[in-house]
Amino acid sequence: MFRIGVISDTHGHFDPGLKRIFDGVDHILHAGDIGLPWLVMELEYLAPVTAVMGNTDYDIDFKDTELVHLAGRKILLHHIVSLPTPEPTIRERIIRENPDIVIFGHTHRAFQETVRKTLYLNPGYAGRRKMGAQRSVAIIECEGRNTKVEFIDLDSASVLSGVQEKPASI
Repeated sequence: MFRIGVISDTHGHFDPGLKRIFDGVDHILHAGDIGLPWLVMELEYLAPVTAVMGNTDYDIDFKDTELVHLAGRKILLHHIVSLPTPEPTIRERIIRENPDIVIFGHTHRAFQETVRKTLYLNPGYAGRRKMGAQRSVAIIECEGRNTKVEFIDLDSASVLSGVQEKPASI
């Protein structure tokens, strides 16, 4: 089994619970709004990291979009993917690359949806605690052709329920 930790919107905050939650993952994907580059270096102590820029990231050296191959899956990582109709540049890239998984952030809400065999996944908000904001990350487990996603609440370290996968079209 190959396990991928997925995080976004840390805004310069490294939650101490991440060490336990991401313990044993094979790779970590950060979908932008990192904050400061030291945060990615902290994550790299846990596993190799692929990260992209977010709309609040400045003076850090990451690309806007990354395409990675992990566990036999093609994964596209980009900070803002507005569903149901992504902005033309990222929409064209998604069509051209035909990824198995598209990971994004920005909305601060955990989300998953399968569109034409592509899983769209937002792990949620992983920044500092703030009133009314649910903080979460995700773990993708890949075993053979099966892909399972679990959302983890950062405040309780428990699996979130109620993040439903719903089919739609773009």
